[in-house]
Amino acid sequence: MFGDGLKRICGVVTGQTAAELAKFVRLAERETSTLEVRLDWLKDDGERQKFLNWLKGKNRIGRQSSSTTYIATCRRRAGGGEFTGDKDSQLYWLITAQEAGCQWCDLEVETIRELPEQSVRGFAVPGKVLLSMHDFRKTPALPKKISVPVGGGVDAIKVAAMAKSIGDSVRLLRLARGSHRVVPVPIGEIGLPARILALREGSPLAYAPVAASTAPGQVSLRELKYLYRAHELTRKTQVYGVIGNPIGHSLSPLMHNTGYVAAERDAVFVPFLVEKLADFLKVIPEFEVRGFGVTLPHKETVFRKLDACEPLAEKIGAVNTVTVRRDGSLYGCNTDYLGVLHALEKKISLRGKRVLIFGAGGAARAAAFAVASAGSDVFVCARRENAARGLAKVVKGEVVKQLELRKRKFDVIVNATPVGMHPYLGISPLGASELNCSIVFDLIYRPLQTKLLEIADARGLRTISGVEMFLAQGIAQWEWWMKEEAPEKEMRKAVLGALKTKEKSNR
Repeated sequence: MFGDGLKRICGVVTGQTAAELAKFVRLAERETSTLEVRLDWLKDDGERQKFLNWLKGKNRIGRQSSSTTYIATCRRRAGGGEFTGDKDSQLYWLITAQEAGCQWCDLEVETIRELPEQSVRGFAVPGKVLLSMHDFRKTPALPKKISVPVGGGVDAIKVAAMAKSIGDSVRLLRLARGSHRVVPVPIGEIGLPARILALREGSPLAYAPVAASTAPGQVSLRELKYLYRAHELTRKTQVYGVIGNPIGHSLSPLMHNTGYVAAERDAVFVPFLVEKLADFLKVIPEFEVRGFGVTLPHKETVFRKLDACEPLAEKIGAVNTVTVRRDGSLYGCNTDYLGVLHALEKKISLRGKRVLIFGAGGAARAAAFAVASAGSDVFVCARRENAARGLAKVVKGEVVKQLELRKRKFDVIVNATPVGMHPYLGISPLGASELNCSIVFDLIYRPLQTKLLEIADARGLRTISGVEMFLAQGIAQWEWWMKEEAPEKEMRKAVLGALKTKEKSNR
């Protein structure tokens, strides 16, 4: 219906004024040749008329009329849109959009139900009609298959619904299988992987905003095209990902996908917001996940769900890398361990050094085992005293209470807690008087310069950003799955570039 490849990525264009909307149309046409033009977002009828006059003139010249497919949308409030007019006003603007060169229109089911015989036939709207159904509260009960009705003048159906679980997004995604006329759109961050993989499942379209987001959990047009390469994904594409909560801050997709492009591997890496681990484990076969990284809060929990794991990970009691074997069994390993060693050994010889691990979770366990294996004397400080004692025992270390830190001296202090991680910036797990050491290593990598590292810098201490561990563990992860040397230079450049750009924008 919409063609192949890039034509199936639909850029969603919004604006308050005709000039703004026209600007974003021009920008979007540089990236894709299928655009949804949201007329309902324009602030009044005057701006709608100005924009459509501009579009008509543009198409009359013929520079884009043959290559760009425009989908006109003027969604009413009853259907989840911004248009305050009635159905007759809505139809007027869709008819005007057809005259301006729009080949498709999106007409919500609420309007169709109000039309004579519930059909758009006889109205001079664009020749192709996409019937849309929206539920912004939940994913309703869905049939196994949705067929486009023969009557009613409808050419395709879009089903958009709030995904409150990964299972919801899978139910939506199933609608695209075996049909090239049903567009599933999971709404919300939990549904993001399904949005990215929709074209792979057979959806004729995948939506992405050009500027302003029009629904929660959307991925931008440039990200969908360049980061995830959604239009290039096929059933042969290998799927990997990272699970966590929160997960939106993760740069793992950027790091891994950059590596796939550089190495010309047919693979994609997507972020899974996982609230309940059991929900994710159930849908692994649906997404055909080959492997996944694990971050907070699942590093220790997932350990208990594995069928097998490497001996080191078993000692640590936490994994950050899981491989899904051909028989569906889960095999775990821990590359955080390598990341800690790689970052620290660039700065200091660890043998005989006194290293304090602040925290007792999965990352802390990996850090403690890493420095212990290198010959360090390990000290553990954590709010959970039982966890601190347990960790100190297995690495033959010592428990230190936080009240004692002002009086104790160490060579290295490692923060293995999430305190200070994006988006909770400006918070430090430790104060200046508690940093009696030579080196402070914060395992948090976003932001590059955490509040803890700022305090350490002010005291003249050497610092290590968590980005060094992040890169090392991620590169090891990539190589574990791909069975070849990672394009480290390209992966490092992408991650550091993104972090520095973000920090500049926050100043």
